Amino acid sequence: MVTVLVVDDERDIREVVVEALEAEGYAVLDARDGAEGLRQLRAHHPDVVLLDLMMPGMNGWEFCAARTREPDLCAIPVIVISAMERVNGLDAQAFLQKPFELDALVSAVRRFGGEPGVAARA
Repeated sequence: MVTVLVVDDERDIREVVVEALEAEGYAVLDARDGAEGLRQLRAHHPDVVLLDLMMPGMNGWEFCAARTREPDLCAIPVIVISAMERVNGLDAQAFLQKPFELDALVSAVRRFGGEPGVAARA
């Protein structure tokens, strides 16, 4: 089953995204900051990460930098979800500006993580 990790400090956004992805058939993990997200990433190796950038503690840039330094994690795709305008120079496969349409989010997750209910990686 495809697993998605949602890393966002805004509880309401996290809950809506988790609910929408679970309704589509994805397994979903969530974290409220980059440090918690990195622990989840290391422990569970999800198929794709949805990442906010502006968070207290470890932010999205720091999360990406830490992920890039770990060979077994750097291939996991990241989709940035942020209120910021497009950010260049960040190791991410896609960018969705908040507020985003849930259909666009699900489409990006399908594109980079795989179809729900199907193992994305061997």
